[in-house]
Amino acid sequence: MERYNVGKRKDRQIANYYEKIRQSKQEKLFHEVIFQIGNREDMAVGTTEGDMAVKVLDEYVKDFQKRNPTLCVFSCYLHQDEATPHLHIDFVPYVTNWKGKGMDTRVSLKQALKSLGFQGGNKHDTELNQWINHEKEVLAEIAKQYGIEWEQKGTHEEHLDVYNFKKKERKKEVAELEVQKARLEEKNARLEERKVVMEEINERMLDQLDELEKDICKVQDNLDKTEKEAEKSKKQAEKYEKQLKRIAPLADNIRRYAGEFSKPIDEVLPEADFLESAKTYREKKAKPVIGKLKELLYSLYLAYIKIREEVDRVQYKYNRLESSNKMLAMRNQEQIEVIDSLKEENQDYYRLKRAVGENKADMLVQAERNREIEEYEIRKGQKKRYDRDAR
Repeated sequence: MERYNVGKRKDRQIANYYEKIRQSKQEKLFHEVIFQIGNREDMAVGTTEGDMAVKVLDEYVKDFQKRNPTLCVFSCYLHQDEATPHLHIDFVPYVTNWKGKGMDTRVSLKQALKSLGFQGGNKHDTELNQWINHEKEVLAEIAKQYGIEWEQKGTHEEHLDVYNFKKKERKKEVAELEVQKARLEEKNARLEERKVVMEEINERMLDQLDELEKDICKVQDNLDKTEKEAEKSKKQAEKYEKQLKRIAPLADNIRRYAGEFSKPIDEVLPEADFLESAKTYREKKAKPVIGKLKELLYSLYLAYIKIREEVDRVQYKYNRLESSNKMLAMRNQEQIEVIDSLKEENQDYYRLKRAVGENKADMLVQAERNREIEEYEIRKGQKKRYDRDAR
């Protein structure tokens, strides 16, 4: 079975070969044959002849497995609780190195008997009938050694073993039971099919729940990351805001002083000292000092502009992160609501199963699925006719 399952799709693998044969309509779990010699008139239990029949049957069964290597005997017992001693042999027929469909070692009465050399003919000359007649001849040869002759009366019914004779007598009863069995197997197959469908539906719902939970975890991770980035940006923005507040008064003075020193130098400079000429004072003292002061003030003003741009950039990034944070939070809430809805639907289905019973619930779900499929096929057919008419 393990060799057969290698490379097979999961739905084509065999999980339990015993159950597969048990439910098969072609093969059986085991076969039983019953052999006896004579009847109660000439081979009754407790008589000398009956004891002789026991010896013959005992010797016959010793080489049964050796003669029939493809019939695995698992039970063999001799009954003397009825009128005539008789032998029960239970076996499982199998074939190895099988090249056809199915496993290379498998249960098969027909192929097991073929491998022993019994090629079936018409329906009255099957492999099983040929093999049983052969075994009767083997039993007759052993009986002959004990002085017992096989009296063949020419009628098939008189040489039927006990099991087949009782089966023939109850033919009508067996036929009715077979019909009932077929109906039950058909009903069971439908129930199993519906059960498989429901399991697939439940499995798909669980898969959807798993996917949604994974999405929620992913969104939650992104949300946590975004919140950390937003918090970091917020702190950075607050830092720049504090710096901006500190330099704001200075910036105002810078703008004022820059405005003042943008006037002509002659309007700003004081008068020269009594002993110093105005030209000397302006050229050697006032102009260099004022020039350096203007350069300093201009550089401070440029620094202010740069800081202001940086604050605006951080504030813009912070606003974007805040917006993204809100959007992720909304998406997270939506997916949580979807999962809660799916879980509630799944609980409703189990409530339905408890209320009406599992089989009834499965039948209702299957009926609804069939109705949806029919509606889909109808719409599909109408669309095809519409497209054909349009062409």
